[in-house]
Amino acid sequence: MTTPTALIADDEPLLRERLCTLLQRCWPELEVVAQARNGREAVELFDQHQPQVVFLDVHMPGLNGIEAARSLARRAQLVFVTAFEQYAVQAFEQGAIDYLVKPVEEERLADTVQRLRQQLARPVPGAPAALEAVLDGLSAELKRRAGAPAGHLQWIKASVGQSVRLIPVEQIAYLRADEKYTLVVWEGGEALIRKTIRELADELDPSRFVQTHRSVIVNLHEVLQVTRGANETAEVQLKGRRELLPVSRSYLHLFRQM
Repeated sequence: MTTPTALIADDEPLLRERLCTLLQRCWPELEVVAQARNGREAVELFDQHQPQVVFLDVHMPGLNGIEAARSLARRAQLVFVTAFEQYAVQAFEQGAIDYLVKPVEEERLADTVQRLRQQLARPVPGAPAALEAVLDGLSAELKRRAGAPAGHLQWIKASVGQSVRLIPVEQIAYLRADEKYTLVVWEGGEALIRKTIRELADELDPSRFVQTHRSVIVNLHEVLQVTRGANETAEVQLKGRRELLPVSRSYLHLFRQM
């Protein structure tokens, strides 16, 4: 019996490592022959290694998982990995492709492994054609539900201990510069990320997030009140939180109508 092989494509190294670890427990005989950081690299590594199974992150820079899947649809069993279950359910109901929701749970992965074993043993006639229809539906659904304009962050990956949390941006209360990192404070806790306030200010939806200070970005939906101070400065208090966040003179105009 030939050894089953797989490729994992995800732009987050810790998530790739976690999936590898879980696969070793759920499918010991599976050999992960390559790991890709984006969709374009996934296609290149697939051509090099020809794995039987590909785990594809839906959201990757450059060529995303859906676009990469179109190149691989007729050549491997595909499993999409996504942070947004609502994007996946309707599109995958046809059963032509499987999906995993981040953070991947071992029990759910075990179900996927069982289906993959069956599919590798008995390929389903006509599956590639059905997969094309699923990819079209998923692509349309992602665009329809995107909400924020293209390029705005929908979620932030943050390291919490030995794991990676995927934080929906709507749950974030504020972000604050912390030396070379940025502290993300959301309804579930706090975490540090390797992105600057300047980078985040450009990537977040400006209708929801505003910079109030060179070191602080706040979620406008979480603002309880703004108290003016001396020298054209102010402080922001957020709903359900004790800390006060600074508003410098350069950003005070954002709150004049509040």
